[in-house]
Amino acid sequence: MSFFTEANARTAAEVIARYPRPRSAVIPLLHLAQEQEGWVTRDAMVEIAELTGATPAEVLGTGSFYEMFRFHPVGRYVVNVCTNISCQLLGGEELLHHVEESLEVHAGGTTADGMFTVEEVECVAACTEAPCFTVNYRYFHRADPDTFDAVVDDLRAGRSPLARGAQGDDGNLPAHGTLGRLRQHIPDDRRAGVVPPEQADQEPVWLRTAPSTTSAADA
Repeated sequence: MSFFTEANARTAAEVIARYPRPRSAVIPLLHLAQEQEGWVTRDAMVEIAELTGATPAEVLGTGSFYEMFRFHPVGRYVVNVCTNISCQLLGGEELLHHVEESLEVHAGGTTADGMFTVEEVECVAACTEAPCFTVNYRYFHRADPDTFDAVVDDLRAGRSPLARGAQGDDGNLPAHGTLGRLRQHIPDDRRAGVVPPEQADQEPVWLRTAPSTTSAADA
């Protein structure tokens, strides 16, 4: 039985077709699997391996290198609280303690209702907006305990907290695993025509420089 849904199986086939070697699709297929289930299951790794000509161990080895993939169940919303230097100096650790106390779960754990997973993380590249936390990778800048409490209240009530300051998205906050709302689609006639290295006999089209229309006399 296939792990991917019918729709996601079609998406997986389209993704694989973009690459000269199927193995190059491992990472985007891991994202697709996580979007479907909220985490990367064993069945997902087996199917990705079959689709790309890799082994499940190689799929796990690739995915486990990256922080964004989860290989165990997590809550619907993954809360990442930064405690690196900029956030630490401006209250990041205090914010983490408040998150743990208010949700009654330690960093690395998931609430009893399965709604929230809490994680202490390194820099999330928002040092000028410290302290910062993310929920499913949507940012909440210059945050304090009241900011976090308002976000949790919104999520528990079925409201979107994004209007409270999260950047980079619109609409309702998606469940964990959804990175973007729009999926890339490349028509067959717009693909780069990439081939395996051993078949390449000319420079890639995208490296070619258009001829100049400026003559030496005009320069």
